[in-house]
Amino acid sequence: MLTSTFRRPAAALGLLLGLGGTLAFHRAGLHSDLLIEPGKQFVLGGGQPGSFRVAARNVGKVAVEFKERPRGGGSFGRATLQPGQTATLRYLPGSSAVLLNSSAQLANVKLHVTGETSGLGMNYEPTGKL
Repeated sequence: MLTSTFRRPAAALGLLLGLGGTLAFHRAGLHSDLLIEPGKQFVLGGGQPGSFRVAARNVGKVAVEFKERPRGGGSFGRATLQPGQTATLRYLPGSSAVLLNSSAQLANVKLHVTGETSGLGMNYEPTGKL
C-alpha cells in the first residue's frame, strides 16, 4: 500500500514536470507575423549581450533579404527567402538582423526568435541605410 501511494505522486509529478517543460518550450522566444512595406527594412536587435536565432518563413508574395549588421558596423548578406521558403539564421552578440523588402509590394514573414531576446530593439528604416 505504501509503495503504490508513493508511485502515484511520483508519476503525477513526472507528468507535471514533463508538461511544464513542454509549456515553457512553447512560450520561449518571440513570435511575429511581420509585414514590411515596399522599400523598407526591418531591424531586429543590436547591442544585446548574447546571440539570437531567427527561424523565418516567407508567407508573402515577394522575396525578403536577410542581412547581419555586426556591432562594429557594416553589413553582410545571410540569405534571401523567396515566397514559401524557410531558413534559420543565428546572429552574433551585438548584431542586428536586417530584413529588406526591395520590391514594390508588401512583404510578409513569420518569425520565431530565440536566444537573447530580452531588450531586442525593433524598428523600420528606409532601405539603403545599412
